[in-house]
Amino acid sequence: MSSLYARRKRTTLVIATAVAAGALVTTGLTTGSAAAQTPADAGARTPLAVPVALSASARTALIQDKQADAGTTAREIGLGSQEKLIVRDVVKDADGTVHTRYERTYAGLPVLGGDLVVHESAAGASQGVTKATKSVIEVASVKPVIAAAKAEKQALTLAKAAGSAETAADAAPRKVIWAGNGSKPVLAYETVVGGLQDDGTPNELHVITDAATGAKLYEYQGIETGTGKSLYSGTVTLGTTLSGSSYQLYDTSRGGHKTYNKARATSSSAGTLFTDADDTWGTGAASSSSTDQTAAVDAAYGAQTTWDFYKSTFGRNGIKNNGVAAYSRVHYGNAYVNAFWDDSCFCMTYGDGAGNTKPLTSLDVAGHEMTHGVTSNTAGLNYSGESGGLNEA
Repeated sequence: MSSLYARRKRTTLVIATAVAAGALVTTGLTTGSAAAQTPADAGARTPLAVPVALSASARTALIQDKQADAGTTAREIGLGSQEKLIVRDVVKDADGTVHTRYERTYAGLPVLGGDLVVHESAAGASQGVTKATKSVIEVASVKPVIAAAKAEKQALTLAKAAGSAETAADAAPRKVIWAGNGSKPVLAYETVVGGLQDDGTPNELHVITDAATGAKLYEYQGIETGTGKSLYSGTVTLGTTLSGSSYQLYDTSRGGHKTYNKARATSSSAGTLFTDADDTWGTGAASSSSTDQTAAVDAAYGAQTTWDFYKSTFGRNGIKNNGVAAYSRVHYGNAYVNAFWDDSCFCMTYGDGAGNTKPLTSLDVAGHEMTHGVTSNTAGLNYSGESGGLNEA
């Protein structure tokens, strides 16, 4: 690796953002309260116990163990006979305490807003459960009154107002149980509409429709965005890979992170992998060129710094904690003044800002977007309302 030039202002905002996400994971912070019996000594636990680093195989084994016991766990915490638990993630503290996040189903349907976290000591003793909703999950019927087409039409109308030109949903509306916002659980449809928003940001609008009345219950945007300014910071060192006679912006030491050039395109493809002949990247100066390497260096540096921070501070090995990196895309759109995280591609995407000379690739933006990914793969917070506020914190 050689010294590489980049525009960058070093900032600690990424640290504050990551700490907030780490606290959410380790404390099981959700809206609601503990519903299971909590032992008298539970208060003696360190609330922010440091998670330990789990290898991919150890994490998989722990998830499999918890899933195998999910039926017993459901009964122990008082769930109904039609409710089942699906393990979403596990976090193990240094003292052996395990926090298991579950999603719920009811009569085979996903329960949106029904997720919960079960806390167990190293000896397997219950230390409480944190629920997203205190409501009992029960509906009179899972047979909808309105047709799915009505829910799709409602979602398309809302997406059109945001700039989408799509004439059909990404997939047929799916039946769900809606238990969000502390409301009484009801049978509903969830419809997802793609396309682009007015400012060129990809659209992933989720609309929840009451399956009995046709009323809109909720909507949120699945594409998580951030704003900021890309500023100068001097010389940085990056992980690159020699392939044949050229170097690639491909960091094999951090899960295989790659940085791609969208060259002003707004398609869903990754783009073209950045390469260089002498492994000296960028100029450190603003450029309106769609092939400029400086923005790519910013993005790659932000990705590796955030990876290192999560690993050294929380023992987390990548966004999914499985040792596999997301990837970055720069030069997205024409004068696009934003950056966003997208679960569907498992990637960060950065616009070049006003005049295509102010890429939104500063370290705080990069860390912020990747923390959206961590949040999505742990807490799965909707990007709206109170949960959206926590997601942006």
